[in-house]
Order: sequence, then C-alpha cells, then structure tokens
Amino acid sequence: MTDPVRSLDARYYIDPQVFEIERAGLLARTWQFGCHRSELVETGCYTTFEIAGESLFAIRGRDDKIRVFYNVCQHRAHQLVSGSGTTRVVVCPYHAWTYELTGELRAGPNIKAVDGFDKSTVCLNEVRVEEFLGFVFVNLDPDAKPMEDWFPRARAELTEWVPNWAHLKPLEWVEIPENCNWKVSVENYSECYHCSLNHPTFASGVVKPETYDIQPQGQCLRHTTECQSLDRMTYDIQSGFTHFDEYSSWFLWPMFSFQVYPGNVLNTYHWRAISATQVILWRGWYSLDGEDNEAVRKLAQQDRATTVEEDIHLVESVQRGLGSRGYRPGPLVVDPKGGVNSEHPVMHLQRWMREAIDVDQQT
Repeated sequence: MTDPVRSLDARYYIDPQVFEIERAGLLARTWQFGCHRSELVETGCYTTFEIAGESLFAIRGRDDKIRVFYNVCQHRAHQLVSGSGTTRVVVCPYHAWTYELTGELRAGPNIKAVDGFDKSTVCLNEVRVEEFLGFVFVNLDPDAKPMEDWFPRARAELTEWVPNWAHLKPLEWVEIPENCNWKVSVENYSECYHCSLNHPTFASGVVKPETYDIQPQGQCLRHTTECQSLDRMTYDIQSGFTHFDEYSSWFLWPMFSFQVYPGNVLNTYHWRAISATQVILWRGWYSLDGEDNEAVRKLAQQDRATTVEEDIHLVESVQRGLGSRGYRPGPLVVDPKGGVNSEHPVMHLQRWMREAIDVDQQT
C-alpha cells in the first residue's frame, strides 16, 4: 500500500508570489504561442504579443524568415512597435534609431560623431522561435531544446489529422476571461472525469466519454476517444481526409492545445496568465484561407455556449474554493488503467508545475 497522490497545496494557485516566480521562470523557459504566420504574410509584416511579462514582436524578413525580438530599442529602451503593421525597417519612435529586419542597427541620428562607435556591435535581442503547423511559438530560454524533444510525434500526428494545415487561417479567435489561476483552467481542460456530469453536449454529441483517455507523450498530454454516432453530427464531416471520423487533442505544456473535431476541423485553446487569479483563454477556429465557413462557425458558437461556458463556472468555483480555510488538498483519483474516470493527467501536470516552481524558488 502507498499513500494516494494528493493535489497541490492551495498556495500554488492563489499566492501572487508563486505567480511571479512562474512568470520569471516557468513561463519564460517553455514554448509559448506568439502568433499565427498568416499575420506575417509579406516582407516587413510584424505583430506584437506578450510572453512572461515581456513585450515581443515577430517580423518577416526579406529572406522570408520569421524572427522574434524583444520589443525594446538598444539605445535608451523605448519600445519599438505596437500592434501590427508593415514596415521597411524598424524605426524607434524616440530617437529614430533604425534597425534592419534582421535586427541589426542600420543608422541613428549623429551616431558617426561618437568616437569609437561601431554600429555592427548593436543588434536587437532575438528570441528562440519555431513554426509549428503555421503557429509561431517562442521560448525566452536560448538553450531550450526544440519542440520535437518536448512534444515527440505531436507535429507528425497533427499533420496526419490536419493535412491541409498550410492552407488554414484563423476564422475567429474568441477571447474568454476567467477569474481563476491559469493552472486551474489547464487542469480542468486536461481531465474528462467531470465531462459526463458537466458537459452534456460534448459528452453526448461529440465523444464517447467511456472511451476518453489522456496519456503523457513527452510534455504533451494526448487526448484520444471514440466519437458518438456520427449520423447525429450537425455538419458534413466527409472531408476526404483520413481521421475524418475521429476526435483528438494535443495539449502542449504549459498553455496551448490543438484539437481536431470530426471532419478534420482544427481548433485551439491558448491560455495567457494575467495574474495569480486571472487568465484569458483564446479559443481559435480555422478554415481554408480564413474564409467564412458556416459549419465551423456553428461549431464555435455551440462550443462557446456549452462547453466553454460550463467550464467558466467550474474553474471560477474551484478558484473560490482554493481560497477557503476549509480546504485541504484531497487525493487524486489515479487509476492505473487510465480512462475517463482517472485523474492521472492532472497528476502529471501537477508534478510538472511543482517541479518548475520549486526549482525556481531555490534559485
């Protein structure tokens, strides 16, 4: 007999100091979604985003390469760009120091008057970047291992499930604020122990809960299930691709997930932590060239009105409960056989969370 695995202490979810430790450590050295390549179609296209409290921007160079830089001028620290746009060169609004699309300093007013100044030594600070099926991911850790090491086979599997990924663009991104810690929301997403009771539309119209399972694949949590009777689907799933009659999901630790609905419909979850008790969830849906697709829009509307709305109430109630003096971390229901009524994926998540935070507290 061994003692059951218990959930994390409440402080991991409610303590602002823990959140600051995560932002400086865990969130800064993991692969995080930045933008979609469709936002960077032409040379000089750029877009800004924030990772781990840092303002960054992605830009497409003349060599067609997408680079990501810290959004700060190397002269006197003014931010370089905001929002999205297109530019021939990057010009700082403060003193007009000008950078090439590769980040190298091109010019600055009167810099030739400075004895010994060598502009070749000045360059914007670049960030690790990888494209993953058209999604641009960044890692602030220059020594981070590539995404394939973190999430083995995920790219290849997703290519099988979404063979037309190169032609997909965002149809809509819905921004959903949740008053909870990001880990509460991620844990809720990463188990289906609660699905039959709380998600009747998802459990009766998309998946067969009794076949639902989630297993670790590196630092990816791989969701698999059989689908409900497909003759009850509200849209035509005959895509012409394999896996058209399946549902599958790939959660990439710590804050992004790809889902594929029957008919090879790609959709995504993306979490961005705002504070210890606030997270914003971006729910993304994609179509060929981003063109309007009635079936996908109906799916998105149904999802927002059912599963997403149901989850908001669940995670916000959990967050309130974590702040109760009456709460003591309970045992996780970890079934050695796995399956829908097992919280083994939460066990893996909480181990990754605890290890990352504890390591950062010691450094």
